Amino acid sequence: MGAGTEPDGSSRSDEEWERFLRESVAGVADAPKEPSSRARDVAKRLRAEPSRDLEGWRTHAPARPERRTGWYVAGLVGSLVVLVVALAPGRTVDLFAGADSPQVAAETARPTEAPPAEAARRPTLREPFRGSPAARWASGAAGISVPKAEAVGWMSAAEVERALARSRDFLVASGLDRGVLRGERPEKAISLINPRQKDVQRLLRTAFRTPSEKSDPLFLFSRFQPSRTQLVGDVVKTRGRLTYREGERGALQVTADVTFVYPVMRAKAGGEDEIVRTIVRRELVLSWDDPAKVSTEPGTFSIVSYKYDMSNGGCGAPTGYLVPPFGKDRRADESGAEVDPYDRSAPVGRVRSSEDECARATRS
Repeated sequence: MGAGTEPDGSSRSDEEWERFLRESVAGVADAPKEPSSRARDVAKRLRAEPSRDLEGWRTHAPARPERRTGWYVAGLVGSLVVLVVALAPGRTVDLFAGADSPQVAAETARPTEAPPAEAARRPTLREPFRGSPAARWASGAAGISVPKAEAVGWMSAAEVERALARSRDFLVASGLDRGVLRGERPEKAISLINPRQKDVQRLLRTAFRTPSEKSDPLFLFSRFQPSRTQLVGDVVKTRGRLTYREGERGALQVTADVTFVYPVMRAKAGGEDEIVRTIVRRELVLSWDDPAKVSTEPGTFSIVSYKYDMSNGGCGAPTGYLVPPFGKDRRADESGAEVDPYDRSAPVGRVRSSEDECARATRS
């Protein structure tokens, strides 16, 4: 009887032979003791080739985490960089340069010392505040901090909050409005001043028409002559604060102490002409009076006092404009005592006249 043939002469199928041989290899009790040569060959082949099902489960290996993780992290960082550049292109230079000069916190009280010295770096058209403490200051109205409002005198907390907001509006309209900075009349700022305050209204009537030592728009407003001076960029840096207390007759008295830094250049200058920073620090005391006790218009304030200090704003007879010195004119102006225009720890000075020497700024 040949291998693979049943006693009745019928042939076994290959599937049956393989099942039989598997049982033999596994040690089934009734398996033949001496399988045929075909059985031995098949058994040998099965031993050499384990079943496909077992191979699929045992040989599955996850990808090496160290390689996939590296590529994944690199891809994630690249995606984040693209997102940052898209959402905040102006900040990417600081991001990659490792800038160590973050914006300083808002000023809530008079500082005890001047800001630290900065590396001596010339301003440029792209970075007009480079080398200046103002580079870390907030821009525009954001640099003027406003305290929490509480009821004072005749005003409720909500009314005090509105008065503080309008006081800051005046600072914006008088020292930050682009039209006013280019020499236009500050109509919006003037509309906030009590029209019944005779001395201030008299000053306003004459200051813009015939500037003089007694009636100068610069007492309250920052203006440049557009035929001579142009602003560099769209940003003016500011630092300062509002404070308040109860004044006379229950009025809300608001004090503003703010420094403005204006980067400017000659009006018809070339692309790399000299950039000068004109620095003006103002202190204004405003009285929000009770209309029942003082002659005033609702929504307006009276000016109690005004002072200002100025660096790189010109000397000599008043012209109604800030006159930044350029080139040799700048050296000629620097004849007085040295002052640090960024030092806000000392009180604000006084209105200067043409007889005063121009102070020499230790930095700009």
